[in-house]
Amino acid sequence: MSSTTASHTDNKATTEVVALRQEVAQLKHELEWFRKQIFGSKSEKQIDVSPDQIPLALFGKKQIPVPQDQPKQTITYQRGKGKKQRAEDCVNEQGLRFDDSVPVKTIVLPVLEIQGLEPHEYEVIGNKVYHKLAQRPASYVVLRYEQAVVKILKTEEIHNAITPMAVFDKSVADVSFLSGLMVDKFVYHLPLYRQHQRLAGGGITLARSTLTNLVKRSIDLLVPIADAQLANALLSRVLAMDETPITAGKSKTKKGRMHQGYYWPVYGEQDEVCFVYTNSRAHRNVSEILSDSFEGTIVSDGYAAYARYAQKNDVVTHAQCWTHTRRKFVEAEKNEPEAVAEMLGLMGMLYAQEKQIKNDGLEGEAKRAWRLEHSKPVVEIIYDWVRVQRQREDLVPKDPFSKALMYLANRETELSVFLSDPDVPIDTNHLERLIRPIPMGRRNWLFCWTELGATQVGVIQSLLSTCKLHNINPHVYLTDVLQRVQIHPNSEILDLTPRLWKEKFADEPLQSDLVLDV
Repeated sequence: MSSTTASHTDNKATTEVVALRQEVAQLKHELEWFRKQIFGSKSEKQIDVSPDQIPLALFGKKQIPVPQDQPKQTITYQRGKGKKQRAEDCVNEQGLRFDDSVPVKTIVLPVLEIQGLEPHEYEVIGNKVYHKLAQRPASYVVLRYEQAVVKILKTEEIHNAITPMAVFDKSVADVSFLSGLMVDKFVYHLPLYRQHQRLAGGGITLARSTLTNLVKRSIDLLVPIADAQLANALLSRVLAMDETPITAGKSKTKKGRMHQGYYWPVYGEQDEVCFVYTNSRAHRNVSEILSDSFEGTIVSDGYAAYARYAQKNDVVTHAQCWTHTRRKFVEAEKNEPEAVAEMLGLMGMLYAQEKQIKNDGLEGEAKRAWRLEHSKPVVEIIYDWVRVQRQREDLVPKDPFSKALMYLANRETELSVFLSDPDVPIDTNHLERLIRPIPMGRRNWLFCWTELGATQVGVIQSLLSTCKLHNINPHVYLTDVLQRVQIHPNSEILDLTPRLWKEKFADEPLQSDLVLDV
């Protein structure tokens, strides 16, 4: 074998070895990612990093001003260990607290020694009170109505007692039961088949299909309210948007498989969130949901559908999320621990500025000025750091750290929008927190039998999640709205959305005929 042939063979073998090592590294990274998804912590909290730990001088930048804590005084002393302190509203040493809405049953305990004595033979000199938390196996009540039929003897006219208003005529369900069904399923993630078992345990026989029909018919009444809320949210100047998968209906292409659709949560600037269901993750869905009427800034992750929508609309500005960017570097932490730690420290400084803005209550121009003075220099340092790192010759394109650098480098404009617009958040965490009921549902009620069912889940989840944003009791809200929607003018349907309902009807909501025996 000639020296030329041998050299060619060696080069080929070396190339194959390098390629195999890269492939093994990629597979190890993917395996580590899957393990973290299943067994790892989901928290993204970061330990505060001192600016002194970040070598900013490497980039020729001045030291970034950071919020200074108030002066603290250190005092050392010894003291004895006292009893465990509890909040003032605790009713016992164990820390039990409850509000006025909780029914209380009073049990008077007898004193055996005074049995048989006359009242004048003893004196009550004190009364000890303590509380214990109890639970009924299934708290259901059957309302028995007695509707009298009377005849006026003088006129021989026959009259009935007034029939109470019902959500559905000739239905077995009171409005409180309808509200309870939906709150248990969509707030506490209790599937209907488990509620059916709980009903049976409470001595009530009811078909499971009846529960399904009651939920479906109730949500149908709420569709106009959810539509009005979405229309109002789209009038926002700043809109956050994301997408999350949901299994719904049977697949039309794969026999025996379920179809995967998507919810597109839309978060408006008046703290309203809407879950819109579509049967795919296609780019066109963004345009169909937002339509051509939206004008403003859309905040999202790095999915290309949002960028493409913004490119086609001159009146739309696209901003992106720093938290999603940070996750790319967290995924590469095992490969490049020192470099990633440096980047996470810089991003931590950005979030320190946002925390200070929140603590100081800055809004409008004051918030914008603070970001330009304190956050913009950090962003500039971050991108100088990225440009230096990308010049390294030891990085390969498939390396997770290289991908993180590329992700950040390609989005400099979108990630800088928040600096000049005080209404634009630095990330979409406020929206992601509201998406949690969907994955929680996937773990409990698993899927939707039909795509229509998935659409209805989006309707009720839009209203219940908005109730949470405005600190509204969802059971009280649904109990009122399910009765009110039938008599409320359609032209004023927006008043029944949780945000406006709280202002107009929350003080005197319509209630069920159910009266708790306390």
